[in-house]
Amino acid sequence: MADDRREELEALLKLQRDAFTASRPESMAMRKDRIKRAMSLLKEHAENLCKAMSADFGNRAIEQSMLTDIAGTVGAGKHALKNMDKWAKPDKRPVQFPLALLGAKAEVRYEPKGVIGILSPWNFPVNLAFSPLMQVLAAGNRAMIKPSEFTERTSLLMAELVEEYFTSDEVAVVTGGPEVAAAFSSLPFDHLVFTGSTETGRRVMQAAAENLVPVTLELGGKSPVIMGRSADFEKAGERIALGKMMNAGQICLSPDYMIVPEDKQDEAVAGVSNGVSNMYPTLLDNDDYASIVSDRHFERLQGLVEDAREKGAEVIEVNPGNEDFSNANQRKMPLNIIKNVNDDMKVMQEEIFGPVLPVMTYKAVDQAVDYVNEHDRPLGLYYFGDEKAEQERVLSRTISGGVTTNDVIFHVSMEDLPFGGVGPSGMGSYHAVEGFREFSHARAVYQQPKIDVAKLGGFKPPYGKGTRKAAAGMMK
Repeated sequence: MADDRREELEALLKLQRDAFTASRPESMAMRKDRIKRAMSLLKEHAENLCKAMSADFGNRAIEQSMLTDIAGTVGAGKHALKNMDKWAKPDKRPVQFPLALLGAKAEVRYEPKGVIGILSPWNFPVNLAFSPLMQVLAAGNRAMIKPSEFTERTSLLMAELVEEYFTSDEVAVVTGGPEVAAAFSSLPFDHLVFTGSTETGRRVMQAAAENLVPVTLELGGKSPVIMGRSADFEKAGERIALGKMMNAGQICLSPDYMIVPEDKQDEAVAGVSNGVSNMYPTLLDNDDYASIVSDRHFERLQGLVEDAREKGAEVIEVNPGNEDFSNANQRKMPLNIIKNVNDDMKVMQEEIFGPVLPVMTYKAVDQAVDYVNEHDRPLGLYYFGDEKAEQERVLSRTISGGVTTNDVIFHVSMEDLPFGGVGPSGMGSYHAVEGFREFSHARAVYQQPKIDVAKLGGFKPPYGKGTRKAAAGMMK
């Protein structure tokens, strides 16, 4: 990357940090004004943003983008506006006896960190840039956003609109390819948020570590669906189909594979197939069904299916309209349900991120639990069934970023629940009070009373009987 581009990024960071420092302490009214401007940007330009996303994908339903990227993100802003006064209040903390009696006080203040970098991905290009932004602004920070080059039209439109609604020392969008992203992740931000693949997350964290920049990593992984024998397979199938087919499976929380009772496999597969047929009678010319974002990603998904087939898997193509996909030039791909899978297949080794759904079976539900525990901790985990004891067993014996029971993905849409991963599926979280705290510095403030506490506590030399007595008292 040209040195002048790097200098431009560094100059922008300096501009924002200087403005942040000069404006301290900044009022809550100013924070709220920025959130309202971000919400206005989304509402006033919703249609153009949705059209840009559709053009970037090749096809993506305007209605879907309106729900996931516009309305959902405005909701995040509304939630922050409603709760931020409460979130920002200092926490009074108790002090050790007898200091409180002597007039000592302690509190934790939640203060802004400074300038936050947001590296956002292509799959929900507006939501995953602006949703963390709402909380970054609520916490009193400035922000620099680097959106994905894969959704170029959307990124350029976001850059134009942000310039219109914000001064560059408040919020700025930086566009460019992988070199710009690499330079961006190596800047000495006060905090860095990255949403994307685990592999890229490792590189981002490595770059951030050079400057000891704290990171929030929203990664992916293989989110399992565990179906209990008590599940309603038809209803569950439709819900899994909705989660798997939305955005053509290009969702970090998309159900990645199913583990079902051995004697119920056909019923589980039929439930998903019927769910797809009911929602998508056709796929190729259906505006409700999104295209795969790029040729490279499309070929990777085809490769996963072929690899599984060559290694002995059975592939069921769910093609409700019996359409010919071989000559289609739209990067549309039907759902491929894959039976008889094993861990030698690539489809069970990497996050799928598309309309491919492997199915595994178990004799006892503990086998499903053991399988999940033997692999990387997922971003989401989904359990279907009516047996509360079995559900609790699955939840208490596994670890995942979040959980939805009797559906998929929905926990991310609950504004008052933290959203984040664990281990290879991420670290840190945003949404809810946890997000506000993520982008705040918890600053300890202790106020000492007038009395000589050091002498009273035996901390002052010369040490002697009083010191020994104080130490003994502290250990009682």
